Amino acid sequence: NVQHMLKDFFISQQTQTLLFSSDGKTEPGGDEKDLETATETVMMAALEKKLGGHFSRRPTLPASQPLLIVISGPSGVGKDAVIARLQEVRREMHFVVTATTREKRVGEVDGKDYIFMDKPKFEELIERNELLEHALVYGDYKGIPKQQVRKALGKGTDVVLRLDVQGAATIRKLIPESLSIFLVAENERALVRRLLARKTEPLDSALVRVETARKETQRIGEFDYVVENPSGKLEETVQKICSIIEAEKLRMNKKRIKI
Repeated sequence: NVQHMLKDFFISQQTQTLLFSSDGKTEPGGDEKDLETATETVMMAALEKKLGGHFSRRPTLPASQPLLIVISGPSGVGKDAVIARLQEVRREMHFVVTATTREKRVGEVDGKDYIFMDKPKFEELIERNELLEHALVYGDYKGIPKQQVRKALGKGTDVVLRLDVQGAATIRKLIPESLSIFLVAENERALVRRLLARKTEPLDSALVRVETARKETQRIGEFDYVVENPSGKLEETVQKICSIIEAEKLRMNKKRIKI
């Protein structure tokens, strides 16, 4: 029985200690420690014998499906800054580079910030059905190359899309399993100040963006999560997004995303 197994194991351990110790003495408290180890070992063996097999060492946590994360929000809310910082702290994720026909801004790098192209080339991609989503925004095309997303998800990698509200709505219809996060400023006044701080467009264009931002913010309820991105608190914003991602990866019964 278990008691006899424990006794035999403990005597064996004591004998080995006396034979191999340099001074023939056991360490203070050694008996109790050996007995504790012996008890656990014998009990484990007895349980395995009763249950008819060894206890599994395989991870209990199920393998997580890769996420398709959509980060959206009105113009000027800071999507680019949030994405840039997220790329630094979550290097294991794939950040899709959006194709666009708009003019390149100062400091932007082709192929890194956006894939810049003219309208005829973009329209060719549309014709060949090579875009997961595309839209005409402020007179310029923007779209997501389908192959980028498919390849990353196929490797089990989480994918991040930076989209305007219109594009996010399209992805929700095409891929209901996607995770959508809406960024907001502290208030409307703060958002307008950010738009004016760019100084890259005339008043008429700024007016269009403000009016569009108002309409887009009204659709906040369509998203899974809303995260405030206050001025000067980028780290807090990114940390909240990381917490959302970690929580979603623990969600059960997620469906595999198919592109």
